[in-house]
Amino acid sequence: MIDEVLKVFNKLDAKDFRVLTGIETGMKHFEWVPIEELNKYTKLPFDKLEYRLKKLVRDKLVVRTTQPYEGFQIYFEGYDALALNAFVKRKSISAIGDEIGVGKESVIFEAVRQPELAIGEPFPVIIKFHREGRTSFKQIKRVREHLGEREHFSWIYAARLAAQREYEIMSKLYPQVSVPKPLDQNRHAIVMELAKGSLLSKTKLVAPEWYLDEILKQVKITYSLGVIHADLSEYNIFVSEDGVQLIDWPQYVTPDHPHADEILERDVSNILTHFYRKYNIKKELREVLEDIKSGTKKSTDNGENDSEEVENEEFEEEGYDGEDFEAESFEAEKFEAEEFEAEKFNSEDLKEASSKKEINNRD
Repeated sequence: MIDEVLKVFNKLDAKDFRVLTGIETGMKHFEWVPIEELNKYTKLPFDKLEYRLKKLVRDKLVVRTTQPYEGFQIYFEGYDALALNAFVKRKSISAIGDEIGVGKESVIFEAVRQPELAIGEPFPVIIKFHREGRTSFKQIKRVREHLGEREHFSWIYAARLAAQREYEIMSKLYPQVSVPKPLDQNRHAIVMELAKGSLLSKTKLVAPEWYLDEILKQVKITYSLGVIHADLSEYNIFVSEDGVQLIDWPQYVTPDHPHADEILERDVSNILTHFYRKYNIKKELREVLEDIKSGTKKSTDNGENDSEEVENEEFEEEGYDGEDFEAESFEAEKFEAEEFEAEKFNSEDLKEASSKKEINNRD
């Protein structure tokens, strides 16, 4: 999908992006945005507006209908173009590479970001495009509490809310919790640092007990900050010689959620089950949960780590020299639901891939 966008991206100009933005804005109120509404928004004469709409339809950034009236929608390609344009303008990225992960509700691409103040070398980042609208709207509403009781919403609204929600919670947790550093967010997309290492589900650990303790420590810190991941499993934890990183946060809940205890228990149970099945390491679920929750009581008693206000303080990590870490060779396999598989790549591969897909700022 992004490949189709990149083929035409550098040919788009400011008026094209204004038309796309007009359709995006109109979709708040219309399933199909009438051309008359676009005329009001863009201020373009009808003949020029129709010419640009035909071009955008041809480039598969816009979808057109004639029944019961002539109207337009943008789909993921058009929305991707708007987000990419914003990232380029803000210098969040300078080039985009290959797809490295895909799931039911997201797709991940490698990208390049220029260093601040032009000091140092460009460095790899990833762009996560949310795709909530690709599944049933009713199903999304049932499992995504941030959509509330709203009767009318488009896939644009669902995907944008999910990205905004994930970016905000990652910004709140970083750096106290070990998550990839969030760098920018626009519409349905997030730019963040590359997760370190490989997925827990695809890695053979020589020191599994140490990694289990590290994961549980991160869960405890997260809970002390007033957050529960709500979708934690071996498919969204990265492990490396440096430790662990937790990813995929749009479904998080807070401890005052009516089902918070059950959700936390499910998260922890997923992790304990993985380590028991793969490494025969057994921990009592109740004892682990009590320890996680004890951190909240201690923090409250000391007046620290208030869940409403997170200070940017570093926490000490246990030392680990990384010599007992071993990546397991594996073949790619498909996962259900929202999990995606991320492939490791080095900076030279990224530069080579991205050099073919440089994207320019369109004022």
